[in-house]
Amino acid sequence: MSNIRQAFENGKAFIPFITCGDLDLETTAKIVRAAAENGASLIELGIPFSDPTAEGPVIQGANIRALSAGTTTDKVFDLVAELRRDVKIPLVFMTYANVVFSYDAERFMARCCETGVGGIILPDLPYEEKGEFLSVAKQYGVDIISLIAPTSADRTAMIAKEADGFIYIVSSLGVTGVRNSISTDISGIVKIIRENTDVPCAVGFGISTPEQAAAMASVSDGAIVGSAIIRIMEKYGRDAAPYVGEYVRSMAEAVKKK
Repeated sequence: MSNIRQAFENGKAFIPFITCGDLDLETTAKIVRAAAENGASLIELGIPFSDPTAEGPVIQGANIRALSAGTTTDKVFDLVAELRRDVKIPLVFMTYANVVFSYDAERFMARCCETGVGGIILPDLPYEEKGEFLSVAKQYGVDIISLIAPTSADRTAMIAKEADGFIYIVSSLGVTGVRNSISTDISGIVKIIRENTDVPCAVGFGISTPEQAAAMASVSDGAIVGSAIIRIMEKYGRDAAPYVGEYVRSMAEAVKKK
């Protein structure tokens, strides 16, 4: 069993997303440490991919920069091994099924186990096809994180019953990116999840402000933010770590008040 549940043991969780290798892996390491030191409960690490279909233009840009800088899956695993010397909070990967296939699923899950990565989010992996990875993931104690979207409808209960680690609730239709408002009935989705599992759930897609994060955390177990962090990295480049840390602190404080 992974250590992901630890992220939700001390109140609501704030979960930042960072694309590994955006600018360079040294910058990623500084930003991950800044996020961990400033209250992140769990960190999603993006392994860059050439066709990130779930991502909006901000995170697409981060993927392009990371790949252009020579970031590979092996280098990301080496980064995590180095981070694990002092970063103790749960870590999960977010990437695409082809990345795992091309690396070899068993080798990928074995390295997750070795480096202390507790779970993996594959937004292009339909629930009905996760069996392709599930047995080898369980063998190495890696949770495949389920996503539930506004369109999941009748499938929500089914997905929740078999979920591991935590459930990623997609707040809005479309790709990742900052949104002015979120109109989805998140509380209705959470109600169905609660009726079918005790696995915690957190809301992502479109969240950028402390007010939005607090609102999502008030009806779920936490909030996930990616594009807003990548924008800070775009603005400050290799000097972004303290600014990301300041942002993470403000978001973590907002969600933990709920």
